[in-house]
Amino acid sequence: MNPVEASIMKLGLIGLGNIGQHFANRLLAAGHELIVHDRSSAAQERIVARGAKGAGSVEELAEQTPIVLLCLPMPAVVAEVGAQVSRVKNVRILVDLSTTGPSVTKTVETLLSEQGIAMIGSPVSGGTVAAEKGTLAVMAAGPKGAFDEIEPVLRVIGKNVFYLGADPSLGQTTKIINNTLYATSMVASCEALVYGVKAGLDPQTLLDVINVSSGRSFATLERIPQCVLDRSFPVRFTTELLHKDVKMCIDEAEKLGVPMSVNPAARQFLAFAITQGDGQRDNVYPIRHIEQWAGVEFGAKPQ
Repeated sequence: MNPVEASIMKLGLIGLGNIGQHFANRLLAAGHELIVHDRSSAAQERIVARGAKGAGSVEELAEQTPIVLLCLPMPAVVAEVGAQVSRVKNVRILVDLSTTGPSVTKTVETLLSEQGIAMIGSPVSGGTVAAEKGTLAVMAAGPKGAFDEIEPVLRVIGKNVFYLGADPSLGQTTKIINNTLYATSMVASCEALVYGVKAGLDPQTLLDVINVSSGRSFATLERIPQCVLDRSFPVRFTTELLHKDVKMCIDEAEKLGVPMSVNPAARQFLAFAITQGDGQRDNVYPIRHIEQWAGVEFGAKPQ
């Protein structure tokens, strides 16, 4: 498929939240004919105002397009919507851009395949800023023919597109491994950085040293400088959603008999933060608990 053909593809997108809205904007800007649906009428109307066509239900959307993209918050919602899509004979390919986990993905794939619908499990990584810029990492897996057909679409929303094999669950496995590594390094970084401030180090200088040294990570390179130093804590990926991903990873690893002894500590800290009301806050916001226990803050509010 050449770029001209890709620019006029007819697509359906279900889920227009923090990430999904950026997918919609980029697909429209690339020239796609886009039909959208979201349970939030306000979210849907924002995208309709930019040129998309709104649908009143999942089934109504699926009846109008052979390719349906999902960007949904929880595995149970993906399972529900996948079942609804499977009942519409017009659909040929379902692309799940959500973080669904391998077990639910396998269940949905079985349901879809019974109806002759190909499933591509294609979670993404990089957060809302990368989603807006189209620089996400895309972890796609599923039938090669279906992947080849929708690859141009994936390259509209992501910079680094990986094909991981014919099993749609492999993309999901990759994603929850990635998010678990991020969560564990983020929590460990927060602890270490608060210690550094308590010991008398300047927050920015400490980050500068770490970020050209072996201790650097996505947390120290991106999230903590952007969200913690100025105490702004913008919501880019909630604590609740990150906890969900870590829990899925640990549960799936245990199913395969793979022991995990370090990552559960990050899951436990995130679970504690949720009990303290941080579930809908950004996942770096819980650094405040470490700061409160230590009696210092990492960074400072603008003067």
